[in-house]
Amino acid sequence: MNNAVNDGVWTGTWVAERLGVELVGDDALPALLGLALRRNPKRAHLLVSHVLGKHIPQSPAVVYDHGLRLGHQVRDLLGDGDGDGDTGSAAVVLGYAETATGLGHAVADGLGGAPYLHSTRRPVAGVAAAGGFEEAHSHATSHLLLPEDPALLSGAGPLVLVDDEFSTGNTVLNTIRDLHARHPRDRYVIVALVDMRSPEDSGRLREFAAEIGARVDVVATASGTVRLPDGVLEKGRALVARHESGSESGSGGGSEAGSQSPSAGCGSTVADRAVPRAPGGALPPGGTDTVDLHWPPGLPDGGRHGFTPAHRARLDAALPAMAGRMAEALPAGARRVLVLGTEELMYAPLRLAERLERVTDAEVRFSTTTRSPVLALDDPGYAIRSRLVFPAHDDPADGPGERYAYNVAGGGFDTVVAVVDSTGDTPALHAPGGLLARLAAHVPHVLLAVVPSYVPEPPHAPERPAMLPEPLRGPAFSSYAPEEVGWLLQDLSDVTLEAPTEEREEAIQSGGAHYAESLPVEYQPSEAYQRLFHSALDASAARIARAVGVVTETVLAERSPRPVLVSLARAGTPVGVLMRRWAKFRHGLDLPHYAVSIVRGRGIDANALRWLAAHHDPRDVVFVDGWTGKGAITRELADAIEEFAAEEGVTGFDPEIAVLADPGSCVRTYGTREDFLIPSACLNSTVSGLISRTVLRADLVGPDDFHGAKFYRELAAADVSVAFLDTVCARFPEVAESADSAAKELMAEDRSPTWEGWRAVERISEEYGIHDVNLVKPGVGETTRVLLRRVPWKILARAGAGADLDHVRLLAEQRGVPVEEVGELPYSCVGLIHPKYTRGATGADGKAVTR
Repeated sequence: MNNAVNDGVWTGTWVAERLGVELVGDDALPALLGLALRRNPKRAHLLVSHVLGKHIPQSPAVVYDHGLRLGHQVRDLLGDGDGDGDTGSAAVVLGYAETATGLGHAVADGLGGAPYLHSTRRPVAGVAAAGGFEEAHSHATSHLLLPEDPALLSGAGPLVLVDDEFSTGNTVLNTIRDLHARHPRDRYVIVALVDMRSPEDSGRLREFAAEIGARVDVVATASGTVRLPDGVLEKGRALVARHESGSESGSGGGSEAGSQSPSAGCGSTVADRAVPRAPGGALPPGGTDTVDLHWPPGLPDGGRHGFTPAHRARLDAALPAMAGRMAEALPAGARRVLVLGTEELMYAPLRLAERLERVTDAEVRFSTTTRSPVLALDDPGYAIRSRLVFPAHDDPADGPGERYAYNVAGGGFDTVVAVVDSTGDTPALHAPGGLLARLAAHVPHVLLAVVPSYVPEPPHAPERPAMLPEPLRGPAFSSYAPEEVGWLLQDLSDVTLEAPTEEREEAIQSGGAHYAESLPVEYQPSEAYQRLFHSALDASAARIARAVGVVTETVLAERSPRPVLVSLARAGTPVGVLMRRWAKFRHGLDLPHYAVSIVRGRGIDANALRWLAAHHDPRDVVFVDGWTGKGAITRELADAIEEFAAEEGVTGFDPEIAVLADPGSCVRTYGTREDFLIPSACLNSTVSGLISRTVLRADLVGPDDFHGAKFYRELAAADVSVAFLDTVCARFPEVAESADSAAKELMAEDRSPTWEGWRAVERISEEYGIHDVNLVKPGVGETTRVLLRRVPWKILARAGAGADLDHVRLLAEQRGVPVEEVGELPYSCVGLIHPKYTRGATGADGKAVTR
C-alpha cells in the first residue's frame, strides 16, 4: 500500500464519495491527507496524515523533514521581527498528545533545538501537573502538562503550540486560556501540518487574541477547509455500523486483523492469512528478539517532562550507535522494515528509524500505535487499510482498553521493530493477544527495543550530585565548527597562566611545579617559519590523508562500526577531526568527537570519563592522538583507565590509542609507523583550534571540574586550524582506494607493539648522561614541541633526513640549539631537554649547561 495514493486512487476517495466530504484549499492537501471513518460518536470523519508517521507508515526522513521545515518557518517568523525582540532562541515548544508528540519535537529541532514539552494522558506518580486542558472532539479528552521544571512554561518568550491538524481551534484556545491565566506572555505561535479552520473559526481566534492582549500567529504546511454535508455525523455512524456488522458489500472487505473484540467483527481477511499464527495468537517460539539500544542513562525518552537542548545534543551523539545496533539485529535479507513507536512515544523511534534508514539497504518505514479507534477497510481509496487490535499495555489511567496499529498487517513488512518505553514493557505487551503476538501473526520477524521511561525525581528526593557541564564548542570555544569537536574542558581564558619558558623549565625540573600547572608563552612564528609550514603542508597533505584513511578504516573494522572518537587534547584533536571527516566522506557516518585532557603523571581527566560513560557506551570510545613518541602517554592512559575502572566500577573503555603515526611502535592502531612530519606539530594553538595545552592546577580545577584550557581568540588572524583540515581533506578522493588497500594489508599483519622507541630513548638517555627519559623527546612532533615550549639542549637528527626536518633546523637556528647528525636512530630526530636546569650542571660532553 502506498501513502497518498493507493493503486492510483487518492486515499480519501471512498469517504468522499459516500459521505460527500470535500477537502477544499491548497493543491497540496490530497498529498498530505487521506480520509477514514472514526469509530467516535463526536465526529464522523478522520483526516489521516500521510506524513505524520501515526496511522500510515511513511519514510522516517519524510516525517522528520516535515517537522523540521515547520520549525524553520517558525524560526523565520520569530526572527524577522516586528521590533518586539522576539526570537526563536527564547521560544518554548509544546506538542499535543498523542498524535503530535513527535511532530512537536521535530518542530523544536527545526527551531534550533528549542526546549520542548508535550502534553500527556499518562499521570506519573510524584510529578505534579503544571496545567491541563480538554480536547473536545477527541475520544480521550484530558491532557496533562507534567514538566520536570515548572519554569519551562513560565518564561516570557514565545510559546509555540504544535498539533497535526488545526481544525476548529478549540483545543488550542483551551490550552492558551489555561496557560495564559497562569503565566501571561505576549506571543503565541500555532503550528500544524494542515490548517483546516473555517472562516468563522479563524475569526474566533483573532477575537481571542485581542481579548488576552497577545499576538497569535499560525504556521502550517497547507491550508483549506473540510466541507461537510448536513447529517454527516449520522451518516458516518450508520456507515461504520454497517461495515462493522459485515453487512456492507462491494467495499473491498474489512481488515480487522487479529481482533478479539466484539466491536471488531469484520472477519478474516487476506492480511490475517499473511503469516500462519500460533493458536490463540500467541507468539511462536523465538518469535520476538530484543535489541539492546544502550540508551544513554538519564536521557529522557521524549518530551513528557521536558526535553532541553542539552538532551538533544546527547541524543544526536548517541543515535548513530543505537541505530547501528538496530541494523545489526535485523534479519539477514530484510527488505522492508517498519519501526513502530507506541502512542506518545513517537520522537525517539522516529529518530532511530531515520538513522536506520541511512545505514541499511532495506526500505524503512515509521508509524506508531494509537488509542484512536478508526474503521479499517481494505480499499485503495481508503486511508486505513488494516488494523491490529490489542489491549493497552502501559497501565493507562483510564483503565484497560483497546489500542491499535494501522496499515501494518498486509503492508508487506518482513520485519517490525517495536519500540516501547519501559513503563509499557509489561506482561500485557508479551501476552497472547498482546501487541507482540499481533505483530508476529502478520510479520515474519519482530524485534523489541525498550527505551527507559524517564521519571523526574520527586521534590523530596535527595539533591542530585552536581551535573557535569556539556562540552564546550566553537565558535564560543575554539575556531572549529561546533559539530567537529566537543571539548570536555573548562574555559580558563580569563586566567593568566603563561610564564617565561626558562622559569617554567626550572620549576618543572626542580620539582617545584608540574608542567600542567602553567602554560608556555605561545610561540609566534616568523614569516620564514610560516612559509615552511605551508610548504610542508602542501608536500605532505596526501601522505597525511592516506594515513588518516588507514587509521580510520582500521578503527571502523576492528574497534567499533560506530566509534565515539575521543582525542587527547590538543595534539590529537586535529587528527580526531580528520578521522571524523574521513568517516563521513567514505561511509556517510556522522561520528561524535570529543577532546579530553590527559596529563603525564596525573592521568586522564576522570570527570571527562564520567561524562563519556553517562552519554555513550564506553565500548564504543576510541582514544585518538597525533603520534607516539616513546609511549609515555600510551602507558599513562592504560594506567588511568585501569584505575578508573577500579574506583568507579565502570568498565568497557579500551585504553589503546589510535594514532596517525606510531614511530615508537607503541600501539596496534595507526596510519603509519614512519616518523614523518605532520604539519600540525609545527605550530601550537594556531593549528589546534586556538586552544592552549591543558591545565591541571588545584586552585583552578576542583574535584568536580573538567581540566582547563584557554581559547586564544586574539590569535585569530594567525589561525590555520581549518585551513590545515581542509587542505588534507581535499586529498581524500585521490588516496581513498590506496588507503583502503593499505588498511586491509595492515590488518592482516602482526601489529603487536615492540616498544622499540622506548628502548631507544632509554639508550639515548644513558649515552648522553641525562638519566631521565622524560627529558628525551623522540620523533619529529615531540622534537618540535621541545623547540617551541621547552628549553632544548640539542637536537639529534638522523643522518640523511631531508625536508621533513627543515622546520626543526630553522627553529634550532633561531634558538641557538645545536643539531647533531646521528647514524643509527630509529626516529627522524630526537629533542633533548637540558638535563639539569641549574647553574653549574654539566652535560654528557662535560661542558657546563647554562641558561
